[in-house]
Amino acid sequence: MVSVTDKHTGTSSKEAINLDAWLAALATSRTPQEMEVIERACHLVEQAHVSSSSGVQHSIATANILAALDMDHEIIAAALLRDVVENAAGLKARVEAQFGKSIVHLIDGVIRMDAIRLFQNLPENHKKDRHQTEALRKMLFAMVEDVRVVLIKLADRIHDMRTLGALAEDERRRIARETLDIYAPLANRLGMWQFKWELEDLALRYLEPVIYKQIAAMVSERRIDREQYITSFVTTLKAELSKAGIEAEVKGRPKHIYSIWRKMQSKHLDYSQIYDVRAVRVLVSSIAECYAALGIVHTLWSYIPGQFDDYIATPKENNYRSIHTAIIGPQGKTVEVQIRTHDMHQHAELGVAAHWRYKEGAAADAGFDRKVNLLRELLEWKRDIEETGEAGEAVRADIFEDRVYVFTPKGNIVDLPAGATPLDFAYQIHTDLGHRCRGAKVNGQMVPLTYRLQSGERVEILSVKRGDPSRDWLNVHLGYLKTAGARSKVRYWFRQQRHEENVDAGRAALEREFQRLGLTGISHEALAQRLGYPKSDDLLAALGRHDIKTAQIIHAIEDILRSKKAAEEPALPVHAPAPKPVGGGDVQILGVGNLLTQMAGCCKPVPGEPVAGFITRGRGVTIHRRDCRNLLRLTEAAPQRVVQVDWGTTTHATYPVDIHITAFDRQGLLRDISAVLANEEINVIAVNTLSDKKNHTARMTITVEISDLESLSRVLNKVGQLPNVHEVWRQGR
Repeated sequence: MVSVTDKHTGTSSKEAINLDAWLAALATSRTPQEMEVIERACHLVEQAHVSSSSGVQHSIATANILAALDMDHEIIAAALLRDVVENAAGLKARVEAQFGKSIVHLIDGVIRMDAIRLFQNLPENHKKDRHQTEALRKMLFAMVEDVRVVLIKLADRIHDMRTLGALAEDERRRIARETLDIYAPLANRLGMWQFKWELEDLALRYLEPVIYKQIAAMVSERRIDREQYITSFVTTLKAELSKAGIEAEVKGRPKHIYSIWRKMQSKHLDYSQIYDVRAVRVLVSSIAECYAALGIVHTLWSYIPGQFDDYIATPKENNYRSIHTAIIGPQGKTVEVQIRTHDMHQHAELGVAAHWRYKEGAAADAGFDRKVNLLRELLEWKRDIEETGEAGEAVRADIFEDRVYVFTPKGNIVDLPAGATPLDFAYQIHTDLGHRCRGAKVNGQMVPLTYRLQSGERVEILSVKRGDPSRDWLNVHLGYLKTAGARSKVRYWFRQQRHEENVDAGRAALEREFQRLGLTGISHEALAQRLGYPKSDDLLAALGRHDIKTAQIIHAIEDILRSKKAAEEPALPVHAPAPKPVGGGDVQILGVGNLLTQMAGCCKPVPGEPVAGFITRGRGVTIHRRDCRNLLRLTEAAPQRVVQVDWGTTTHATYPVDIHITAFDRQGLLRDISAVLANEEINVIAVNTLSDKKNHTARMTITVEISDLESLSRVLNKVGQLPNVHEVWRQGR
């Protein structure tokens, strides 16, 4: 049976601990100030458990397990006081006043870890779900801000397992299964091998009592005897390696009962075929020394045929590298010897081939691996309290701040980024639940949808039968959604569910833009094709959702206007064109030689728009937009005087355009409009303002010099965004 002898008191783990003897043993390695804290904690425990000696013993035994690891006085005091704070109402404030926030913080962390109890009530098929079990382990790591919290919980569980025999069989099996599924792997991941083997052996004892006794009988010797055998073996091997000039680190430990049973089960072996009941590991500096050490091992003892594996020459798929051999050691007992370099050992312990993943079959998770590695390092620092202070704080945020793990009402665990809200949780469960979410409860209490979830909390979503998401949920400043996935689902809903509304909104926006710019004859279908949309409705819906910007529309319109002349027959009758254009200025006139040109004041065309010329008497050719009302009237009267013209190649020229503005007549309005035009480097030619004092309105016509449609659109947009401006458009449309 599993039994451990305490190094402080010399008593067995099955015996009661004498408090005075325990305190005296601790005092040999603690300062008076530290002992004063521990003694006060013991006194408070005795007061709280005055009628329960078992309660006092549990607290002292838990603290003693940690003291055996040379943990600091804070963790020992927290282990002593944990049950007092949890079970006695009103004592938390007293404990904080007497022992400080640091110790209470540790106690709170251990109590939060008791969320594991939610897992106990799950159906067996959920408990056997490896993904859920793995999520629970990660949740427990994420819930604590100090690795010492995990150690207290593990020590508490070890003592629970040592005294499990006093409970009913069903309760024993439940706790043993939970220990094997959750706590032993946690100890394993932290490198707490002494915790791991005891938890596993005790769990096997209650889950498979017959098998446990059989294997214990097969071992036929006490663990302490096996440990002494390994110590003697290590001493002999290390001396021989030293003689050969090989500086090596040699260490070993006997294989525990659970490990033997698991190997027999997984490989279908008989006990007599298990050659690594006793195992030794040799760490050297180079690969050459690995093989030299192997030669010495095989020289000293006979190796067992078929039990040699060279994973250095042929690494495993996960890049695990080491030499494994089994030999017949002193007294005819089998010993497994593993030989590797320090770098190989580091990789095996902390890399993708880490022992815990190889044994537990967990999927790769680089972020969680990093946490485990840092936790192991932090654990080493905690063993030397004088060196921990700043180092622990330096990595704490990096370890625990990036994920939260919460429970569903059914006990499943949901993994979310830190800062996630109940709404993120709802969308993680199911998209439809997110859409219909209207409220949430956390641990039975109503919370706002912007509440930031904490690890270990139980979340219940309140929903309606039919509901739509709110556009407010997409506002990052309101804090409804943290995860990009949830925001994407909301955006997709608006794209799909309100398609018709978006089409109507997009059509209105596009027509409004056409009207502002004074554009006519632009096909929606042509615009959609130019922008890569299969149908005009798709373009309009995108515009209604604000997925496409005005600048993109303007660029596409300019492209269409430039290609329209080549794609279509002229809409107006024109004088027969000559083969080549003449005139190298801003406008090229076809077929009538080099004539004076001027822009029509009625429509004021800008580059990119379809234009035509009208030959006047004595003033050359006047350039009109082709949809200008005046040009259409002149064409009917004298079609022979209409000539085909096109824009030249000059890119720096500007053209006068009239902008009409209606606004609330306020002080500083003209100044604000002028500032916009100045910032856009737009030259103002003329300003005409008319104020209506009765209605407090102002009507302005501003003539500016514009180089292209994009500049015109940008100016109209910015002027339209000024306070009290009602409408802005291009005049002469």
